[in-house]
Amino acid sequence: MNAIQMILVVVVAFLAGMEGILDQFQFHQPLVACTLIGLVTGNLELGLLLGGSLQMIALGWANIGAAVAPDAALAAVASTIILIQGGQGSKGIGAAIGIAIPLAIAGLFLTMIVRTISVAIVHIMDKEAEKANWRAIDVWQCVAIALQGLRIAIPAALLLFIPASVVKAGLAAMPAWLNDGMSIAGGMVVAVGYAMVINMMASREVWPFFVIGFCVAALQGLTLIALGGIGVSLSIMYLALEGSGSKSSNNGSGDPLGDILDNY
Repeated sequence: MNAIQMILVVVVAFLAGMEGILDQFQFHQPLVACTLIGLVTGNLELGLLLGGSLQMIALGWANIGAAVAPDAALAAVASTIILIQGGQGSKGIGAAIGIAIPLAIAGLFLTMIVRTISVAIVHIMDKEAEKANWRAIDVWQCVAIALQGLRIAIPAALLLFIPASVVKAGLAAMPAWLNDGMSIAGGMVVAVGYAMVINMMASREVWPFFVIGFCVAALQGLTLIALGGIGVSLSIMYLALEGSGSKSSNNGSGDPLGDILDNY
């Protein structure tokens, strides 16, 4: 990578870190972060492939109560940098996914540090609020958000300073059994992540659409765009049936497929 590409990667990492809290433009999602890093480094295809695989894992990650989910932003940014620096192409995606999981867990430690610092910043903002100093509150708000960006940008910058030859040598030194094991484990984690999402969404009304999707996906010659078009069409049909059902029947629940299933 040249200097401009390194700067752009750090900028993407900074935005991904902030978006982990702001959650406005989804820069922290692996599909977006990996794709952007691939774009600025001239490896768009690799970024898309890795981001799509990691996104299937991150779909099952969610903050529940006091339990904080693994850091998807750090996993996406760091694994993409390692994949590109390693120079193994698409063959290294499995290993990159295997590396991303421990990186996501390690990111929890950085998140804990930043949030601990943010507690002190909140107390400072409380004191400024008592003085009605709104400008200072805005400044400290920006500082707190910037810290979230730095928790991803700093590790990304450190990885970029590691020579590509060192990364290549490290990946090449991995024994075949370890590389194959990480590839297999990475594929299994993707399946588990998607299964977690299905488990959260599964209901009697949704399962028929899952079955239709799996059957249609097995057909030859259908692209992802075609599958997406079929999914959108089914959604529009379902919403149309829901609207007509609620208008024509006062005894129905407004869910046409649910009303049909309730009769059995």
